[in-house]
Amino acid sequence: MDSTSLLDQLSGYWSALDQHPILHASLAFGLLLVGALILGRIARYVVLYAVNLLARQPALHWFGDLIRNKVFQRLAQTTPSLLVQFGLPWIPEMPDKAAHFLGNLALAFTVLFLILALTALLNALLDIYARTEHARTRSIKGYVQLAKIAVFVFGAIIIVSIIIDRSPLLLLSGLGAMSAVLLLVYKDTLMSFVASVQLTSNDMLRVGDWIEMPQVGADGDVVDITLYTVKVQNFDKTIVSVPTWRLMSESFKNWRGMQQSGGRRIKRAIYVDSSQVRFLDEKEEQRLGQVRLLTEYMARKQTELQEWNATNGGVAPLAANRRRLTNIGTFRAYALAYLQNHPDIHQGMTCMVRQMQPTAQGIPLEIYCFTRTTSWIDYERIQGDVFDYLLAVMPEFGLGAYQQPSGQDLRQGLQGMLDGREPATRSFETLASPSRSDEATV
Repeated sequence: MDSTSLLDQLSGYWSALDQHPILHASLAFGLLLVGALILGRIARYVVLYAVNLLARQPALHWFGDLIRNKVFQRLAQTTPSLLVQFGLPWIPEMPDKAAHFLGNLALAFTVLFLILALTALLNALLDIYARTEHARTRSIKGYVQLAKIAVFVFGAIIIVSIIIDRSPLLLLSGLGAMSAVLLLVYKDTLMSFVASVQLTSNDMLRVGDWIEMPQVGADGDVVDITLYTVKVQNFDKTIVSVPTWRLMSESFKNWRGMQQSGGRRIKRAIYVDSSQVRFLDEKEEQRLGQVRLLTEYMARKQTELQEWNATNGGVAPLAANRRRLTNIGTFRAYALAYLQNHPDIHQGMTCMVRQMQPTAQGIPLEIYCFTRTTSWIDYERIQGDVFDYLLAVMPEFGLGAYQQPSGQDLRQGLQGMLDGREPATRSFETLASPSRSDEATV
């Protein structure tokens, strides 16, 4: 059988289908659908090949983000539905109602793939923005998520209106009666969106900020800001998801100001045993006057006290009538001078040593200063070094830190009383010849 006779036979079979219009239209539509799918695959291959060539250009490197998010794939998927729409009028014996319904169905698929392409484009724009400098401080993920929700909602309305062959305005008017229900359903979405806008516009929160929110167990760095939640990675590496709206309705502490200032505060007190507070004698004043950090202070105070006592005349020899240096005041001056000469203490910020109200645990001497670094590890090291040294140098001034007696202290005291021994006391040693560790810090 040659090709001519085969074509004649197929043409005869096709003509015989005129007697069966439904079968004729069904076969024609099937052939149109198969052809549309094949052409759609070809179009997808051609589009991706061309786009990959363009993406190799340095100026069009952002095409790679569009490819990874399947923007062009979604656009190419509209080809079969478009071919079906344009091919339906050419199908013979196709009933008008069927042609109209299939045309609307093909149009609905076209709109669906366009919606998917638009959401993929939004994802690609988010990836492109994530590589910019602004993305480190301002997140737009919440806005992108809201835009995607709006696209899906309006796209769903359009698709439904196409399938039922009604105007989208008719469906939108019907949504007015459901507004109360929608407000309840999307309450968290609306509240989170408003909170996200306020947080971003007022620059209250950025990715990378260290925040504290004890009521939700958040104490760490912000790693992600979305429409609904803010993810905080605590210092124990756990993740806390905080609803965005709670950051506006409740208070939280942001440590960004500390990090930007370049200094972190040290605010801790040493409790001095009040029973050891006393005046300095002349020998102790002479020895402390040789300490480098106290030389200027001791000379100034001695001159000041001598002038003041001289004005009192004959009553000055009485101890209660004259001013004298105390060991706790001298230690406070020494601690301040030590901080002012410490290389890791920020001298451009507040630095002081103040005496607080006495308590049952002793007299608090509060160290209030700022380190030069905001690093947690370095901060703890500097703070530890400062207090290690100050606690160790207190006996040189005849002072000691208050500590509640332990069982061993009580046993030693009772044993001493039974043996008739005097309680052990610390001797006053001079700072004029500091040890090697003192020379590095004094």
